[in-house]
Amino acid sequence: MRKSSITSATPGPVRRRTVTVGTLAVAASLLLQGCSAGSGSAGGSGDNSGPVELTFLNQSRGQEAALNQLAEQYSKEKGIKITIDSPGPTDYLPKLQAKAQSKSMPDIYSSFNAADMAPFYKAGWAMNLEPELKGDWGKNFSPAVIKMSTFAEGNNLGVPAGIYTAHWETQTYGLLVDPAATGIDPAAPPKTSDDLISKLAAGNKNGQGTFAVAASLTPQLIQGFASNWLTDEEISATYDGKASWKSDGWRKAFQLLVDMKKAGVIANGSLTGGQNDNPTVESSFFSKHEVGAVFDASPGVSVGFKTAPDYNSFISLTLPPAANGKLAPRSPGLPGKGAVVNPKGKHPKEALEFVKWLTEPAQQKVFAEVGRIMPTNPALLANGTLSPQLAGFGTAVKDMQVLPNTFKTNVNTAIVRDAQGLVLGELTVDQVLDDLQRAQDKS
Repeated sequence: MRKSSITSATPGPVRRRTVTVGTLAVAASLLLQGCSAGSGSAGGSGDNSGPVELTFLNQSRGQEAALNQLAEQYSKEKGIKITIDSPGPTDYLPKLQAKAQSKSMPDIYSSFNAADMAPFYKAGWAMNLEPELKGDWGKNFSPAVIKMSTFAEGNNLGVPAGIYTAHWETQTYGLLVDPAATGIDPAAPPKTSDDLISKLAAGNKNGQGTFAVAASLTPQLIQGFASNWLTDEEISATYDGKASWKSDGWRKAFQLLVDMKKAGVIANGSLTGGQNDNPTVESSFFSKHEVGAVFDASPGVSVGFKTAPDYNSFISLTLPPAANGKLAPRSPGLPGKGAVVNPKGKHPKEALEFVKWLTEPAQQKVFAEVGRIMPTNPALLANGTLSPQLAGFGTAVKDMQVLPNTFKTNVNTAIVRDAQGLVLGELTVDQVLDDLQRAQDKS
């Protein structure tokens, strides 16, 4: 664990790790039973006596340096001591669970994926920010980020309607590509998925494959592929159990993965698995240069900047259209790094003001420059100052998928498992779809 306050902000090495967290959500739900439900509000009760000190439990090491810098600046301006506690991505959720169980939750904590954070929201550990975001504060965010942050009435995670997170990062998915290693010309990127596969195959000089994707990211990869044939509404209906996983669009999406395997472009003929699968993929690209292209999220650029600061010859690209697609493909979109305000803390009003300040354009610019984090502010996204490495991810923002729901945990787990079986030749596409439908039906 690394804990740093504004009086001694000396960040260590930054790295991002992807973990399998489905079981943590279940455990969190059990731990949080008995806590009072409800979302809280900006006027929540708190202890306003004595000096104000705030604690921020931070999940992301990619933003740690910028967050420490901004906390120190805010402390000097406002006289409020802010402690940034960064246990690291693997330990973040277990620590947050423990704090919820002991009722010692931090004043502010990092938002994470919706399925794993839902138990905390339902237990009343998150302030409903929707009333505040309807005012001038909401202008700091693109409409898509506001929409993606909103839990609609009757959502499939059972969270009370509202908005519980404020984000200074927009997250999209796509390809990180080394032009020299793959022969892909940045000025003339692949026009179709077939073109991409052909170029990756031509650049496969060692016969071991030149493309890698972490098993844990295959749900997002397949979702991106599926958008060639399915509308956002149809994808959302599948996640809600109102449409079948055995539809033609999902079948063709998984077939694209099979096509990549048959062409020999997937490194070592398998998906990278294990608890640290995505860091392993990123290391193979940024540091070891074992592969020439990877599927990743936009925060991967921040990882590359921190782990291999001298390597800047790579670019980012959106997934190209499928040759037989009916629709323009769209990246899955997420509101990325951001914060949740604890309405039961000692100083909820001051915590909210700090989070509001963090999302102002000047502070979002610091996150973008120090951490290579793609902002949520519309003006910053539109002013053309994104680095070449982020630019491809940035082009996906304007038409990214904006869904009111997401995969259920057991469906996500099934995709990760079955995609690996598909690549290894252990399963057929139809068998994968049958398994996903069974997982959906059990949700």
